[in-house]
Amino acid sequence: MNGPHTADDRERDGRTPRPDGGYETTTAAAVDRESASGDWYRQLLVVAETEYRLAVRGRWAIALTAIFAAFALGLTTFSGSSVSPEGFERTVASLAVLAVYLVPLAALAFGYDAVVGREESGWLQTLFALPVDRSWLVVGTALGRAVVLASATIVGFGVAGGFLLQEFGLGGFDAYVRFLLAAVGLGLAFLAIAVLVSTLAREKTHALGASLLIWAWFVLVHDLLGLGVIAAFDLSETAVSALLVANPTGVFRALVLGSLGAAGDAGFASVLAEAGLSTAVLAVALVAWIVLPIALAALAIRRRRL
Repeated sequence: MNGPHTADDRERDGRTPRPDGGYETTTAAAVDRESASGDWYRQLLVVAETEYRLAVRGRWAIALTAIFAAFALGLTTFSGSSVSPEGFERTVASLAVLAVYLVPLAALAFGYDAVVGREESGWLQTLFALPVDRSWLVVGTALGRAVVLASATIVGFGVAGGFLLQEFGLGGFDAYVRFLLAAVGLGLAFLAIAVLVSTLAREKTHALGASLLIWAWFVLVHDLLGLGVIAAFDLSETAVSALLVANPTGVFRALVLGSLGAAGDAGFASVLAEAGLSTAVLAVALVAWIVLPIALAALAIRRRRL
């Protein structure tokens, strides 16, 4: 049962009081002021900045950073790896396995209500009434949340990286930097997918259910099926590469574990060797997983009816 909204609740929702006793969203007020200038990039930055501030006020930045730091520190503390470059690589491989499960789940939880949640709170109706292209509203929302998620990933896993640097030294630290950048890309890819789901869904519960199914498919099911197909059939290098890039978690594993050799998962390492994809191709594939869902969401929002 929903009680009356407090002043803090209205602030977190981005609403400010009007002289007539009603409320308007902070985002709407800011974008309305910028819309007169006709500069789309200013409108985009205003939406992104406001979304970022709302996420920070809602404690998402702190929560995500704490979750990543807690799991990463726990794993690095009890990894038991020897003090050597090989030990560093084994620890990074263990962190990569952790990130495959944790980062997509956190990103989907953070982004599944980006659009449909705002519609249920009345925020979307107000923004749609402004003379601003709907596509920029979605892109700005995704951009603001992406900054929060990327910052939390870097700071959270970066804390563990500091302890690793102190324990192992600089030997092998480039592997950790590669892991950190790939983890940011993985999180942004699943955030983009969550924004697309939120744009297509009509209710928050539907968006949440779809996000959980997406996580299960990409994290648990896809690679198992792919490895089974590769083991059962003599696939060409192109087919193996297509199976790999069809999953953002597979691209992440290839970027991180592919450079670690024996430190990575032996079964997956054989798939990487058979695919033969370069780091540049894998990076482009991960960027595509970020850009394409946002582009589809920007197109889908134009057809959305409130």
